[in-house]
Amino acid sequence: MSLDLTLYDKVFENRIRLQIMSILMANESYDFNSLKELLEVTDGNLASNLKNLEKEGYILVTKTFIDRKPNTRYSKTDKGQKAFENHLVALENLIKQQYK
Repeated sequence: MSLDLTLYDKVFENRIRLQIMSILMANESYDFNSLKELLEVTDGNLASNLKNLEKEGYILVTKTFIDRKPNTRYSKTDKGQKAFENHLVALENLIKQQYK
């Protein structure tokens, strides 16, 4: 029996991107520094993974100023939410397949 992995999204193979999307699924938005602190990653590592998600159209970037300090916030897009939900379904199906 072959396993259907059409819903599996290679973008989420990376642990950091998977964690970012998990956070954004549970929250309306999150700022860069809070993500960095929560995920315990470097600025560069976080920035490159956020850029990947943005390039795929999975997250939206909003830049504002708070007391003259730049603040960058990230939120999931509808496309990102659907892709993440599909990825989870693919993983669940993979796990279920192991117990048949």
